[in-house]
Amino acid sequence: MHISAKRIDEILREAAGRHIVVLGDIMIDQYLTGRVERISPEAPVPIVEIKEETVRLGGAANVALNVLSLGCAVTLVGLIGEDRMGHTCEELFAKRGIHAQGLVRSASRPTTVKTRVIGDNQHLVRVDKEVTTAADAAESAALQKALAGCLQKADALIMEDYNKGVLTPEIIKFAIKEAAKHGVPVMVDPKFNSFMDYRHVTVFKPNIIETAQALAVELPNENEAVEKAGRALLSKLEADSVLITRGARGLSLFEKDGTMLHIPTRARQVADVSGAGDTVIATFTVAVCGKADKKEAALLANMAAGLVVGRIGIVPVSAGQLRDLS
Repeated sequence: MHISAKRIDEILREAAGRHIVVLGDIMIDQYLTGRVERISPEAPVPIVEIKEETVRLGGAANVALNVLSLGCAVTLVGLIGEDRMGHTCEELFAKRGIHAQGLVRSASRPTTVKTRVIGDNQHLVRVDKEVTTAADAAESAALQKALAGCLQKADALIMEDYNKGVLTPEIIKFAIKEAAKHGVPVMVDPKFNSFMDYRHVTVFKPNIIETAQALAVELPNENEAVEKAGRALLSKLEADSVLITRGARGLSLFEKDGTMLHIPTRARQVADVSGAGDTVIATFTVAVCGKADKKEAALLANMAAGLVVGRIGIVPVSAGQLRDLS
């Protein structure tokens, strides 16, 4: 299974400038990095003298960054708080070129922040600040209004679920119906809570662990077992396609016409799997916007994932890097 450099270039050129809307849970990843010189007298824990603070976009915003890096325009629809990190999020949007008209500011919940404390190059602790309850009536109405406006001129919709309250059954149903009204393909990266609410979508992309949990089965990472699970999801969700990511075994594509494709991983070594799923859904969607068929899109997504997991940290893949991989 191979896709030529010429074909990759054709797909990426066709996709360039297309508008992709990402709907989902926006996060900020904060890193506090410093040195450990002593142990606290108050408790047996290290004292970290912070030397550097960095903030990055995470969650659905990382998917948006991947879309941008591959040459498409992107609008992100989601919730942020009326707080310092909410303003930081807006500044990062402006800096990176993400359209911000889809942002909904909530007075009742904070911006989701994952704070990691790093001392002497060791990850010592992570502190999460978040509210994971479902969006309330006012937030839901505002999200639906923002999404409806953004989808009028969209080429694709990605729904990126991290179980943080944005993608409720109500919003999922609205988003799928609204996208269908405008002829916009819907790509889904699900989580467990609303897994079976994503019906009649274009592409449904769970990982193998989420698939096993949702189907309540033991799922060995072997082709025969994965094929059975893929067909079950196609039937239950009435999706056009199901794309199951399988870690070190690559990914598997199932289509409603009965065709299936197993693609082995391109990763030569795995340094960090963080963000690989975000890269897969973003790359697949960009490829479809570039008039790739789903087999080509899956091949490109697998290539991009192989590049990402070979690096430390969450770094989007660029169009140039994809061209160089063929």
